[in-house]
Amino acid sequence: MTYTLADVLPSVAASFGMDVHNSLGFVPNRDVVVLVIDGLGAELLARHPDVAPTLTAHVVGTLTAGFPATTATSLSSLALGAPCATHGIVGYSFAMPDPAGLRLLNALRWRLDAATGQDARERYRPETVQSGASRLEDLAAHGIQVHYVIPEYQYRSGLSRASFRAAGTLHPATTLDELRAGILSVAGHSGAGSRFAYAYFPDLDATGHLHGPESPQWLAALHDIDSSVADLLSELPATCTLLITGDHGMILADNVIDLDSRDALQRDVRLIGGEARVRHVYLERADAVADALARWAGELATHARVVSREQALDEHWFGPTPPSAVIAHRIGDLIAVAQDRTVLVRPGAEPMESALLGHHGAWTADEQLVPLIAR
Repeated sequence: MTYTLADVLPSVAASFGMDVHNSLGFVPNRDVVVLVIDGLGAELLARHPDVAPTLTAHVVGTLTAGFPATTATSLSSLALGAPCATHGIVGYSFAMPDPAGLRLLNALRWRLDAATGQDARERYRPETVQSGASRLEDLAAHGIQVHYVIPEYQYRSGLSRASFRAAGTLHPATTLDELRAGILSVAGHSGAGSRFAYAYFPDLDATGHLHGPESPQWLAALHDIDSSVADLLSELPATCTLLITGDHGMILADNVIDLDSRDALQRDVRLIGGEARVRHVYLERADAVADALARWAGELATHARVVSREQALDEHWFGPTPPSAVIAHRIGDLIAVAQDRTVLVRPGAEPMESALLGHHGAWTADEQLVPLIAR
């Protein structure tokens, strides 16, 4: 059976004695820490056991990130214990209702129009965009103390407010030393009460985007993470379970398609969201779908698979349960999923993202599969 990131926290809750299904079979312990290493793909890790012997030795399984395999969606699926058809964070960026019709929300940074746009937390309140209870809120209601070992800016970010939701104790951590110290601080108490910590480390992903996955720089970052985890495991008390996973893997792009330079791809198009491996295409008119689908499929041919929203939902791309009408309309009228190592870039609208070497989001095993590491 295939398990996903959405199975992790329900199984953690079950290990704390809550009445939910423990699909991953976690055993009870006083404390649990879930550490997400951004960009830690299972296939990438499996190819470099010599660089990361500690992580490799503690792999107990493989999970799928879910579609699209991107940080905002994956972290929401983890925190909510549900796929994005349920929680509604359907990509890196997606369309939201606006007095002018539609406007892009960059969900990772919670900004308007683009990653560098205006703060969107007032226009699109995170707690309204995603209103479902998180599994962290469930843990807190069960009497589990909630802690965060994350970069300080993330604690009150739009994405954290939308998806993690629960108040908790912050242990600011931007370096590996701070990450280790924060986790040990959570686990090193003498009380009988249980603690849960969500921890996050972004540097592997950032290095892969800038230099490419499996580049010398990426391998050095993986080695440093592995060494830090080895030190952590030697100090972590037996009363704490440490679970490590990733939010997605990554591929190295070698075929760049500039969407903005192709006139056929602009006709009848209002907005293009998503990211370079998965594009949401929003059209000016509902009756333009058939023609636009034919143009996009013909223009991109062997470079991407292009389907309508209806087909993607019929095939359950975003999760097994049909989304609400509100969430369904966040999905593009068309979805273009890059194939092989192609990226669909927009240099004018997304100069930063278009310059990256490493990308993720689509269906390849390198992007979708993440390890489940346990001690």
